[in-house]
Amino acid sequence: MSIYTSNGNERVLSQQAFLVSETDETGTIVFANDDFCKIAGYNIDELIGKPHNMVRHPDMPKAAFKDLWETVKRGETWTGFVKNNVKGGSEFYWVYATVYPVLRNGKRYYMSCRKKPVADEIASSIALYKTLV
Repeated sequence: MSIYTSNGNERVLSQQAFLVSETDETGTIVFANDDFCKIAGYNIDELIGKPHNMVRHPDMPKAAFKDLWETVKRGETWTGFVKNNVKGGSEFYWVYATVYPVLRNGKRYYMSCRKKPVADEIASSIALYKTLV
């Protein structure tokens, strides 16, 4: 069973898809599950050790990620809608993301769990993101 369907240039997550990745404090990927690799179009070796923003879509406002990082660095959980690029940049996908800090062996990491957003939530996010600088 595929975790997504193609809708033109958009990859639409299935209800069963559950994307997980983890970064260190600098945003470098230290873990990615199979669903994340599949939707993003990368194999695990292409993701580990790379900055997580390698999948960031240019439509995403910098203010959204500034808020994300400020929130998780305070030790709080961040939730929001994110548009990401697929490898090669010709496709994209939307996710509803929950990012939270994890303390392990005295080091802080950030775990991101993502699932399929509802279409009207994406529409609201697009409208909001157009207003952010």
